[in-house]
Amino acid sequence: MGPDNEILLDQSISLNNDNDNHMNDSSIQIATKTKIFLNGNQHRLNGGVNHQINGGKKNGFCHHENEKISNGIHHNADDNDKVKQSNGGNGFIVFGNNGCLPVVVDDDDDNNDTQQHCPKLQLSSLKKSNYPFVNGTTKNGILKKYPTEKNGFKHSSISYYCSTATTATDNSKLKIKSTPDNRFNRYEQPPYHIAFLCYISYAVLILFGYIRDFMRKTGLEKNLSAVERDREGYTSLYKSFESFYTRNIYRRIRDAWNRPIASVPGAEIDVVDRYSSDENWTFEYPGTKSRVINMGSYNYLGYAENSGPIHEKVIKTIYDNGVGICSTRNELGHNEHVKHLEQLMARFLGVEACVVFGMGFATNSTNIQCFVGRGCLIMSDSNNHASLILGCRLSGATIRKFKHNNMKDLEHEIRRYIVEGQPKTGEPWNKIIIVVEGIYSMEGTIVNLPELIRIKKQYKCYIYLDEAHSIGALGPNARGVIDYFGCDPSDVDILMGTFTKSFGAAGGYVAGSRDLVNLIRINSFSHYYANPMSVPIAMQISCVVQSLSGEDGTDDGRKRIQKLAHNSRYFRKKLRQLGFIVYGHDDSPVVPLLLCFCSKIAAVIRMAHDKGLGFIGAGYPATPLTTGRVRFCISAAHTKDMLDRSLNVMNEIGDKISIKYSAETVDDDNDDEIYDYD
Repeated sequence: MGPDNEILLDQSISLNNDNDNHMNDSSIQIATKTKIFLNGNQHRLNGGVNHQINGGKKNGFCHHENEKISNGIHHNADDNDKVKQSNGGNGFIVFGNNGCLPVVVDDDDDNNDTQQHCPKLQLSSLKKSNYPFVNGTTKNGILKKYPTEKNGFKHSSISYYCSTATTATDNSKLKIKSTPDNRFNRYEQPPYHIAFLCYISYAVLILFGYIRDFMRKTGLEKNLSAVERDREGYTSLYKSFESFYTRNIYRRIRDAWNRPIASVPGAEIDVVDRYSSDENWTFEYPGTKSRVINMGSYNYLGYAENSGPIHEKVIKTIYDNGVGICSTRNELGHNEHVKHLEQLMARFLGVEACVVFGMGFATNSTNIQCFVGRGCLIMSDSNNHASLILGCRLSGATIRKFKHNNMKDLEHEIRRYIVEGQPKTGEPWNKIIIVVEGIYSMEGTIVNLPELIRIKKQYKCYIYLDEAHSIGALGPNARGVIDYFGCDPSDVDILMGTFTKSFGAAGGYVAGSRDLVNLIRINSFSHYYANPMSVPIAMQISCVVQSLSGEDGTDDGRKRIQKLAHNSRYFRKKLRQLGFIVYGHDDSPVVPLLLCFCSKIAAVIRMAHDKGLGFIGAGYPATPLTTGRVRFCISAAHTKDMLDRSLNVMNEIGDKISIKYSAETVDDDNDDEIYDYD
């Protein structure tokens, strides 16, 4: 990165006063007299002496000309400074337990020397390894100073949260282009007037809902909802108020959801036509079908298909073994195909052992209680899936939520609850487990795994990682977020995933150490009482894993992995260029597009369906009230022509019903390079 660049910094920088910190296997060169603008104040990184912070005590970091020092920073006057990045192939620098990025700041603004060459710091991807206690952040703020004492913790340092910073020369700026080193999760908020109008629209819908309920009760309007009759003396089974939203809001747009399909969920799909003559209370089917581009199925790698070598092996397995097991694993349900799949998955994930289950939802909801119980603390992401929420509740452990994918808030809450201890007694927790997902299906965000691992090691917690959407969809080897960030699988205690998405099959798995898997086999309800995975499903998954790892002797899996990555980045960037607000990480195949209004969700789905494009929508209560959205799921089976046709449809619809809310400007350079893999 040359001079005149805008540096996006989304992580904390700690300025420690006590001791030197070391960055393991990483070194950063900083040019002499490089200025950083923070809140309008010029601060200079300079060498030769210990610098003071706001006139306070020295921070303990010495910079010497042309010498390498213990904190991992080279200080040279050479203009050809470069960054050396050790690990994390996706732009994340992961430090050791005691490492951080020590930045020396001089408050002397009197020196206005000409600034020299700016170092090539990909600051948007830096992951600090150790910083003191932080309480909250400032959104979109340049700099925030936090108190040095909070909740009983004293600190000998000052901590800052930097979300943006700018290095400038010659009074000019240059935005960083999208590269693998600065992709990140995006959360652009809609304009205030859109949010206000959204609340108004819901208020109007609720008002008219009460009016229509009154008319139904008095007989002025025909009541088509379920009514209990001849139940005098019985408690009501149907609560009228609880179904108010479904009856008066969702029912009117229900035709945009639950559409029946009549084909393999591949790149294109056949949708059964239907219509309603009574405001979506009932549907009629004329017997016709519509062919649309499938942007709604979780067929990330395109393995949901009814032709090809994998399909032929599955068909042969059905002829040889049938489709059912008709017994549990502990009786007569154990078979060699499932055993082979478990060994294959353990090798694929790089762990000691793995156990598979016949249902993905039950893999979460019935197994979390194997690890935690009363006296334990579960730190759960606020946007976790319903299966995780149910599993946590069934465990009997104390559950506390932290802000979605916010590692600062997570660390703050962990330290808080460590101090407070168990409710009522105040005794120490038996264990603390952090429950997160790899890719969040409603947000499209990717978990900040390197920082999560740092927190886990610092506070001696456990990590439960749900890779339902990320396994097969992320990483150069399709092994999920661990592969994506280049982390060690042993740093994640419990690996969970499903086979219902990238693998085009069914079921789920839990993987980790051999002791962990044996514990599950003994205590899991799904392992003891449920039917195991059927043999054809196990064969489908095994063939996909062998394809992804190259064990089938072809490069088909590798091509699918690369194509999915290119498709995801291409489609996301094009939507943002068209002016839409797109949530999630730049590399995520889950692409939510913000619409806000529930009425516009239905309108977009209907109009897109008529133009040959199929996807799904999500609104309240699945999302917050003002963040209704449609969601695209990108697949390796999509061709560039399909993506371009979809973009043209969305561009036309966006102009027609005014849903291009974004104020962001996106460069249109190098679009061909994003998709250059054919």
